[in-house]
Amino acid sequence: MAYDNVLANPSDFDFQVQQLGPGEHANPSTHEVFVSDEETIAFSSQIKNLKKQFESGGSLPAFEKAGARQKIFHRPESTKAAIITCGGLCPGLNNVIKGLVNVLEESYGVEHILGIRYGYKGLTRQSQHPPIRLTSSSVDQIHKQGGTILGSSRGNQDPEEIVDELQAREINILFCIGGDGTLKGAQAIAEAANRRNAGISVVGVPKTIDNDLGFVEKTFGFETSVQIAADIITSAHTEAEGAENGIGIVKLMGRDSGFITATASLANSVVDFCLIPETPFEVDGPSSINEAIQTRLAQNNHAVIVVAEGAGQDLFKDTQTRIDASGNVLKDDIGELLKTKIVAHFSERGIPISIKYLDPSYHIRSVAANASDAVFCYLLAEYAVHAGMSGKTNLVIGYWNNFFTHVPIHLATKERRMVELDSALWRGVVSATQQNPLKRQSTAA
Repeated sequence: MAYDNVLANPSDFDFQVQQLGPGEHANPSTHEVFVSDEETIAFSSQIKNLKKQFESGGSLPAFEKAGARQKIFHRPESTKAAIITCGGLCPGLNNVIKGLVNVLEESYGVEHILGIRYGYKGLTRQSQHPPIRLTSSSVDQIHKQGGTILGSSRGNQDPEEIVDELQAREINILFCIGGDGTLKGAQAIAEAANRRNAGISVVGVPKTIDNDLGFVEKTFGFETSVQIAADIITSAHTEAEGAENGIGIVKLMGRDSGFITATASLANSVVDFCLIPETPFEVDGPSSINEAIQTRLAQNNHAVIVVAEGAGQDLFKDTQTRIDASGNVLKDDIGELLKTKIVAHFSERGIPISIKYLDPSYHIRSVAANASDAVFCYLLAEYAVHAGMSGKTNLVIGYWNNFFTHVPIHLATKERRMVELDSALWRGVVSATQQNPLKRQSTAA
């Protein structure tokens, strides 16, 4: 996403958060520092951009600050909350579930908390799995395990039917833990509930291992994924270094954005070539990845390539577009293509190589969260509960300029956040790998 567009045309972006109604009940928490809706977090942290807005007479793009409100909309004693996890697995899901339950129960005194089984499908008549009762004691140890105790699924469900189920169960706060597809579903549910004046708060917690939600600087599970990926890159380097003309290929998550690949490559500076969806490259021919690998082997006798799953998709000719149940375009295996092309290139030149291809995606996403992510998960959960109890709806909890924020779901899902090629992150990758500055035809020439 080119965020400069926001500063150029702030009227095109609506930062207003939906509110079900005024807060009329005292917040029962005794340890919170309350914030008001008037407290905001500036979108831009650069003075030059702020000056530009003031000089043009435009309004300052800003997020509503997340936090506990002194007056809340939902009465704790009559509140029934539900928690749902959707999409692929991600480190930290159970941490978020535990955080939501603990804050609801201990800070607000909410006694009725349901865990919905297997994603949005669990809120339809077709579901064979009734919700489970969640309490602080029942979730006490779940942060130690990966995955989600509630199960997950993909696929679109009828939002009207889901609201029917929410009303039938007298649920008035729904916490949706998921990424782009999950949040779009949450938006549809919130809009359907609003049309009925159902008084249901729908609050999203941003879960995307790719860290690619718009207007959200950081999503949970990302730091754990980078840490595990960096360890696997070390294994690929060890394999490559231990053989004559050894080549290690590691494919990481990142359908459309290369944040994990770029960050893990920078975290482990043994990487020679980092390939991400944001940069096109050629495998064969002049200024190609194969030519660059050959040069690197002549210098170091080994090479390590880290590639995002969505990189180089233009290299697949005449392949039929495949869509998963959530509407995501399934990517062709760029790792296998690279391996095949590299083997062919060196075979034609009579140069012996030893190549190893590692695809650790399912391993990475199923591990338990590390300490840093565990802290972040709890804070996201805490701010999500504050938003829900205060009557906010159709929003996701964001993180921006070191503050937790309220982000309207339509903003978070408007465009995918992508690695900017003039950012410190990507410049650092190019510096660490010493792959030459990007050209139109190659990321690694």
